[in-house]
Amino acid sequence: MALLNFRREASSPRRPDCGMETFLQGFSIEVMPRTAEKIEDFRALLPAGTRVYIAHIEGTPVEDMVATAARLRREGFEPMPHFPARIIKDRATLEDWVARYRGEADIRQALMLAGGVARPYGDYHSSMQLLESGAFDGFERLHVAGHPEGNRDIDPDGGDAAVMDALRWKQDFAARTDARMAIVTQFAFEAAPVIAWADRLAAEGIDLPIHIGVAGPAKLQTLIKFAIACGVGPSLKVLQKRAKDVTKLLLPFEPTDFVCDLAAHKAAHPGFGIEAAHVFPLGGIRASAAWLMENGGAAASPARRAAR
Repeated sequence: MALLNFRREASSPRRPDCGMETFLQGFSIEVMPRTAEKIEDFRALLPAGTRVYIAHIEGTPVEDMVATAARLRREGFEPMPHFPARIIKDRATLEDWVARYRGEADIRQALMLAGGVARPYGDYHSSMQLLESGAFDGFERLHVAGHPEGNRDIDPDGGDAAVMDALRWKQDFAARTDARMAIVTQFAFEAAPVIAWADRLAAEGIDLPIHIGVAGPAKLQTLIKFAIACGVGPSLKVLQKRAKDVTKLLLPFEPTDFVCDLAAHKAAHPGFGIEAAHVFPLGGIRASAAWLMENGGAAASPARRAAR
């Protein structure tokens, strides 16, 4: 893959003293059916048992989603499909999806989110409705989305009142049920606003574990495109500053500094709310896997390599 052939920046060496290997233990990663098809064997890239989220993009047939989940299960991973509320037509559709996932891929974990469409297809418009539906009774884990830099689809004024109200509701749901929950977040590029957001959740009494979104290595232009499309907030300035240096435009941007800063903060504050890293392989899963192997130590060793 061409991305892996770019030279690395001498100015961004690995920082082994920041606690990054410990921080990356138990990481998760995300795939889509069409990108998963390009990977011959995930066991050559990921540790056994890795949680692999399966993104359900509008228009993706559920058959493709279930087939990807079943394949990941066969290869020894923990599939966690997305359930985007706004593209689920009705209760019958929801129950059909759950039955297929459970019957064909032994799915035990799911990510609930509203979904990236403006107008709901049918009866559901929020992850809270999915949680309340009872369709996921018996699942081991139910994760929900988080937005460290806000979400204008939910709070058009740029604030976070609606987002925070939703997280309080989900905190209460976790408290009154036996659901094991966590918040998996949008990716960001600067640690300071993420740390401030996590600290604010704690101050508000929201103690759901946070799985922080990390953008995997990718060309700068690719990251800027995804960041704008996904509504990344103030930390986008990290990419914009880099874009002004023409000598770096063709080099892959890696999340090393971002992850190291969070890892160092976690090491200094063990009670800090971030529990794990969730990698968005925006430059391709092979590039993200290579970065994880280099920076994650033994916990990132691929299953096939470990079995030799």
